[in-house]
Amino acid sequence: MSSDAPHRTATGRATGRPGDASPFALGLLLRQAHWRAATVMTEAIRPLGIELRHFSVLIVLADRGPMVQRDLAPATGSDKAGIMRVVDDLERKGLAVRKAVPGDRRVRKVEITPQGLELFHAAHVAAEPMAARLVADLEPGEAELLRDLLTRLAYPAGGDA
Repeated sequence: MSSDAPHRTATGRATGRPGDASPFALGLLLRQAHWRAATVMTEAIRPLGIELRHFSVLIVLADRGPMVQRDLAPATGSDKAGIMRVVDDLERKGLAVRKAVPGDRRVRKVEITPQGLELFHAAHVAAEPMAARLVADLEPGEAELLRDLLTRLAYPAGGDA
């Protein structure tokens, strides 16, 4: 049997291979799809001198505007220490800046800089052909359907996790 052939187990136990029908199959497929998408997008933005962890912060800042640093962690799915390192990197690169919050000397808000916004836009241009390559094996309309299904899975109507 070829390793590319779908493999179903009689017991329904996880295999992590195509055709896995176990209760873990969806999670395993999502993990594999995430890994593939992250690899492709990392390749797209590497020439810009940033990583996906940097870009995820730029996405939030470009979308929501300046944010208190501690709020960036849950907004990007990171932890506090990780966000601190990413914001440090972004500041060194001139892509974001920390500013004092009036009335609280301990709190800093993070703001995207004009250079950061420029890079944010350049990343979209760089990612376009890579995103097309990512879904090249899908039939017409399937990429939109996949995006819709994943959106509903990630953001359930009732707000359940």
